[in-house]
Amino acid sequence: MADDLTTRHRAVLPSWLALYYAQPIELVRGEGRHVWDADGNRYLDFFGGILTTISGHGVAEVVDAIREQAGRLLHTSTLYLSQPMVELAEKIGELSGIPDAKVFFTPSGSEANDAALLLATCFRQSNQVLALRNSYHGRSFSAIAITGNRSWSPTSLSGLSVAYVHGGYRLRSPYRDLDDTAYTAACVQDLRDVLDMCTSGDVACMIAEPIQGVGGFAVPPDGFFGAMKEVLDRYGILFVSDEVQTGWGRTGDHFWGYQAHGMVPDLLTFAKGVGNGLALGGVVAPADIMDCITANSISTFGGNPLATAGARANLDYLLSHDLQGNALKTGQLFMERLRPLVEHHPFVAEVRGRGLMVAIETCRPGGITPWPEAAGALMESCRTRGLLIGKGGLYGNVLRIAPPLSLTASEANEGLDIIEAAIEEVGAAG
Repeated sequence: MADDLTTRHRAVLPSWLALYYAQPIELVRGEGRHVWDADGNRYLDFFGGILTTISGHGVAEVVDAIREQAGRLLHTSTLYLSQPMVELAEKIGELSGIPDAKVFFTPSGSEANDAALLLATCFRQSNQVLALRNSYHGRSFSAIAITGNRSWSPTSLSGLSVAYVHGGYRLRSPYRDLDDTAYTAACVQDLRDVLDMCTSGDVACMIAEPIQGVGGFAVPPDGFFGAMKEVLDRYGILFVSDEVQTGWGRTGDHFWGYQAHGMVPDLLTFAKGVGNGLALGGVVAPADIMDCITANSISTFGGNPLATAGARANLDYLLSHDLQGNALKTGQLFMERLRPLVEHHPFVAEVRGRGLMVAIETCRPGGITPWPEAAGALMESCRTRGLLIGKGGLYGNVLRIAPPLSLTASEANEGLDIIEAAIEEVGAAG
């Protein structure tokens, strides 16, 4: 069945639309932290549809809210008042930490970042943007333009003038051997140099992921972006925090990734986990920035009643069950068990992350030469043992582990047993 569907998929869908696994699988059902494929195989889900199924599969409160709204009305557009949209915007604005917050909803994170760029460039009357090396912000035309990762950048064409600065990916940084304070200082100096040498000074914004997602869960030192924002503020440059993967408590320590850095961003983008699988994203900004658009604008699908009703129920569930606290506790268990693997397995170059964003980078033993084949083999080995994980990194050599935040300790240990067994298998195969 899966082989036939794979053939049909490849016949009618783009060749660049990646499929995981040598024999791709079709997921047809989910419950809690488990999913089933079309052949009846059961898997523990440690990737959640790319960090999206944040509360778990089949959460009754979310399903009921979707079912109730679907029975009333599926769609209206932003040309009409919508109570679910207003209620969700009120809640997200309150949670964002941004003063005088307004919210614009989109169907995806790519479009959320696109909207943030539109706001920043209009507000600042500049097309100059700063982004981070090893970053990823989506697949739209403008989001690709600010993505500092060649694997995800099919074109250099853009109406934006983009300059890239050092970020939190330390393993391949020339500053890798510095301590946290010195590393931050070196990257801040690089920011100053880029502003002086690579821009005309009137930059619209810097956009950054507090933890780089597709880039392999690269985590900068605490306070890193706070130090950068001090420089940006002197120029009036806006800071956009891309919270598409770090939002909603996934990092455990904080509800938003930016909160590790002692500052509040000027704009914040979100998507993925807010809808627990529903197509929803958005941007939060103060009223003066949000309202700077002077041309006509609407959104046909952004803030859709079905998506916002389900997202509000999901957000209520996430908060009332303290899934952020569980991410912190369970994430510590992951680090306690995975970090020793670096010493025992030479091809495991680094284990990093925060909360339930955990990465394992694979390299050729004895150095930091990327070994994507090992990462691919680990994914396959985990799948045959009943565990789904993700992959990323500049060279496709980083395993990404990001289960729903409702993961239990028993499920965490079950998955960790599988990961350890897979690492032993791949290491023995050499």
